[in-house]
Amino acid sequence: MDLDQFEASRLADPQADPRRHPRFKMDIEVAIFSHTAGKAIGRMVDISESGIAAILRTETPLGELVQLSFSLPLGEVEIGALVRQRNAFRYGFEFVEQGSARELVERTCRRLFVDQAILGDSSLE
Repeated sequence: MDLDQFEASRLADPQADPRRHPRFKMDIEVAIFSHTAGKAIGRMVDISESGIAAILRTETPLGELVQLSFSLPLGEVEIGALVRQRNAFRYGFEFVEQGSARELVERTCRRLFVDQAILGDSSLE
């Protein structure tokens, strides 16, 4: 299944997964720059074209705009994001910027999708 087929199947059955984009597991360091909490270092646990989930030890307020900085295999990413969710130490960040950083994330996710399809990995969430 390619990315277009995935999107078509998702649109055909919107109850199957309410997310806009598939998530991919990723364990890398991420720096979060918050106006209220300062700089925090966390671990990214997954990524999608629209955002990331990360584990943080520092509390970051929901609804705050933050700057994320992390390294992907295709390059460095610095991107603005909104703190959308929190469950204990796990935070969800939604990207709010377009541009080259967002394009790098999208290319990375597409590559991960193809890699997982080729390897038969069923860990798409």
